[in-house]
Amino acid sequence: MAGRGIGRALLGSGLLAATVLGGAGGYGLGLLTSAASEPSGRAVPLGAVTPTDSTPTPAPTTTPTVPVKPRKTPTPDNSAPLRADDLSYQTREFDTEGVVRSRVTVKVPRNWWMTQPDPKREARFTDPTAKRWVRIESGFSLTRPPAASMEIRIGVLKTQVPADQILTIISQKVDPSGRTATLSYSYLPAGATTLRYVFVRWAALDASGKVAVEMSSTGLPQDADALLDVLDHATDSVTRKDSPL
Repeated sequence: MAGRGIGRALLGSGLLAATVLGGAGGYGLGLLTSAASEPSGRAVPLGAVTPTDSTPTPAPTTTPTVPVKPRKTPTPDNSAPLRADDLSYQTREFDTEGVVRSRVTVKVPRNWWMTQPDPKREARFTDPTAKRWVRIESGFSLTRPPAASMEIRIGVLKTQVPADQILTIISQKVDPSGRTATLSYSYLPAGATTLRYVFVRWAALDASGKVAVEMSSTGLPQDADALLDVLDHATDSVTRKDSPL
């Protein structure tokens, strides 16, 4: 099973690259300055000050300081981890629409419910707690191999995710066959207090070697093993059949 072998190798490889990336690409930080100064010297009564002919000493100047934006500290979610052994799978079918209409079939956890946005560029299957989900996107043109798609996504993450979302690239893996590429990272969503752990996989399904589906599984850090198992089941089972819009 190709996807399962990729997943196990990914976890076994350890942290191939781990970085905390600063904000960039359209995100700014307002600068505040302070002109306050601290008093110095010995206090004396005002009447005891005697004028002299010497050149007065200039008042000390202060250098404006830029306050450092405090780094957020995520709050752990101590929910019991998702366990791969507790999951059973069923084949689901749905259409996505982009450049073409793609009929997609894929195995996902049995009790995860499906939602689709408008337009239907993807389908998302969410677990009963709403803390984990898997997303499958298709309907786009076959334009680049998985490794190139992964590099593009890494570039987007590095330039568009603000620093206070604490993005950490955990690993990146290209299958020796070149048919899949898998990226894992964690981040703190805007307005959230708990880190999310994400696996994204790009998969080629035919001899062209170009990406036909993009899949991602998301959950809590303690869910990593099970999230990868969900992604492996999807990779091993996914099909895509196109028709005109």
